[in-house]
Amino acid sequence: MQIQVTDGTNTVVFQLNDTTPAKSLYEMLPLEVEVENYSNNEKIFYPPQEVEASGGIEGDCNAGAIALFSPWGNVVMYYGPASAYPGLYVLGEAIEGADLIGNLSGTIQVTARRTD
Repeated sequence: MQIQVTDGTNTVVFQLNDTTPAKSLYEMLPLEVEVENYSNNEKIFYPPQEVEASGGIEGDCNAGAIALFSPWGNVVMYYGPASAYPGLYVLGEAIEGADLIGNLSGTIQVTARRTD
């Protein structure tokens, strides 16, 4: 499962893992949502419905990772590393445009990317 995140200028492609939270997010696509800055290493957005967290993999997130922060229900895209935290579930990693995550702003489109 691959997803594309774009603000019209910057585009990032993520390869999602084979977990319930990743599949839950993927099934919601396409999305048009606002992206927000959070801290000094991440961009976040809130899906319109809750992402299923059960069966997720908690762990550290490197720059380029995409994750679910289940306590708040937001999706996190990291442009700097982050340590593991309870309820932070790794969804996948950027395979294109990881260096552009920090530039994302405004309204973003999150869509499924065909791989065939």
